[in-house]
Amino acid sequence: MAGKDENKLNNIKSWSADDRPREKMLTKGRQSLSDSELLAIILGSGSPGESAVDLSKRILSDYHNNLNELGRISIRDLIKKYKGIGEAKAINILAALELGRRRQETDPVERDLIRSSKDAFHIMYPLIADLPHEEFWVLLCNRANKVIRKEFIGRGGINAVMVDVRIVLKAALDHMASGIILCHNHPSGTLKPSDVDIKLTQKMVEAARLFEIIIMDHLIIAENKYLSFADEGLL
Repeated sequence: MAGKDENKLNNIKSWSADDRPREKMLTKGRQSLSDSELLAIILGSGSPGESAVDLSKRILSDYHNNLNELGRISIRDLIKKYKGIGEAKAINILAALELGRRRQETDPVERDLIRSSKDAFHIMYPLIADLPHEEFWVLLCNRANKVIRKEFIGRGGINAVMVDVRIVLKAALDHMASGIILCHNHPSGTLKPSDVDIKLTQKMVEAARLFEIIIMDHLIIAENKYLSFADEGLL
């Protein structure tokens, strides 16, 4: 019985919520975790008599708490030196360290900057200008007006597309957007907003305000031209 209880304590899932690295990442964010806690998540479990975090601390200590030094170890040496680390865990450790190394060599993604309605038009034009049906998209932006993501919301018929405000706001909240640019096309070629377009925009503005999110614009795209609600004073 004692052996079973001991093994149970070594399983991360059996720890209290405050002690679980995974739980800590979910509640406090990845930056709150120490190197040993991050390594423990990769390991998943420790060995008899040693938790995953304790094993991780010991491994890091052996390499002067330096991830670059740890990254030079071989899979064979990890297996040989540490009880509880088999081939799968050793591969996971070195794969994670290699990803970290490659990240340092990767240039940051250049995000599109929205300076005017024309910038948003040029981003969305290739996606929806020539469609025979209506589609509704949003551009999610950060506080610097840089586009975080282009998000497809819905597809309709020739004359209309149904949009759920909750889906738009969920997308913005999921990606921590500060601003939203609404966008849909008119296959008919007309740029005149319908009553539904105007009411939807007003509804979006009111709902987004509750979450301190700004509706920056609403574009209607038809062929190679567009109408901006912001430029026309319709927001």
